[in-house]
Amino acid sequence: MSKTNIQRGNLAEDQALEFLEAQGLKLVFRNFLCKAGEIDLILRDQTTVIFVEVRYRADTSRGTGADTVTRSKMAKIINSARYFLMQHPAYVKLDCRFDVISISASLDWIQNAFTLDD
Repeated sequence: MSKTNIQRGNLAEDQALEFLEAQGLKLVFRNFLCKAGEIDLILRDQTTVIFVEVRYRADTSRGTGADTVTRSKMAKIINSARYFLMQHPAYVKLDCRFDVISISASLDWIQNAFTLDD
């Protein structure tokens, strides 16, 4: 990935985080990395821990950023979330949710974008 793409990704994550915090969510972890994969943002509210994949797409002629979240990517996020919960047992008591933030001309927040059953 070129430095420009990394910078775009970081800016998209910044924008997503700002949006989600404005919705009342609290940041738990950013760029959680383990052998299973990476989770861009982990946030929480009173009852739920939310694992967020952020996708930026300048050109949506071939689909949105959300369209690029494949089954393989979902599996990596789910496995990373399981690892996170094993490492941070205080969050096991909360419900969990997998969201996608898709950014192009606008920001789209897709809550419950996928589940453990997907």
